[in-house]
This record gives sequence, C-alpha cells and structure tokens, in this order.
Amino acid sequence: MSIGRPDDTTLRRILRQTRTVAVIGASAKRSRPSYEIYSYLRSTGQYEVFPVNPTITDIDGARVYPRLADLPVVPDLVDVFRRFDELPSVLAETLALQPRPKTLWLQQGLWHEQVGRDAQAAGLQVVMDRCLMVEHARLC
Repeated sequence: MSIGRPDDTTLRRILRQTRTVAVIGASAKRSRPSYEIYSYLRSTGQYEVFPVNPTITDIDGARVYPRLADLPVVPDLVDVFRRFDELPSVLAETLALQPRPKTLWLQQGLWHEQVGRDAQAAGLQVVMDRCLMVEHARLC
C-alpha cells in the first residue's frame, strides 16, 4: 500500500473508528463541495463535525472555528479542502495538536507527496485524492 492510497479495508476501519472530524476550509456556500461534505457528515449522525475556516463565523447556525487549535476537542480525522500550496501549513497545524489526530484526509483532487510522507512519519494515517463523502457512502 502506498502513502495516501489505503485499501477498502483500511478506509472502512478509519471511517468506523472516527468519532470527530474537522473540515478545514468548510464553506457556508451551498454550491461548494466543502459545504456539501460538511452537511453530509453531520447528517449521518455518526460524527461530531467541526468546520474550520478563518473567514466565516457560522455555517447554518453552527460555529465555525478559525483554526484547528481553537477546536474544543482534538479531532480524530482532519478533512482538508485547501489549495496545494497550503497543505504543508495544514499539516503543521495538525501536528501541533496534542494528542495528534489519527488521520489526515486530503479531499479529491489533492495530492502532496511530501505532506503525505511527513504525516505518515509522524504516525498519522493518510488518505489523499479521495472524497470523504463518497467513500463513506460506498463503504459504510
């Protein structure tokens, strides 16, 4: 198994063991994939979902946190909707949390070899270029 490409058994385990999810780059705009996935994850009732975005304060009445460090809990999974060049700083913010999250999930279209290697070396499970909503619907 290569970095960022876990098999279905591993993905299913990640999705079933996760209880809290931070959605980095969550949007209040209903047309954005980050809004759709944030809303979907909340609707499953399986996860406590925390939107993270420094440019907005709420999504459908739910508080949005400016940074991962501002969350009331350390999330099990960090789901990332950010530009490629921002991924190293997202990883740094993720690794600064104690205890560390278990999984770094880069949404569909996002692949960063160095971030993946560094996250895995730090003990995180890494998923890249996969849609969390699609994989959850498919496997759970």
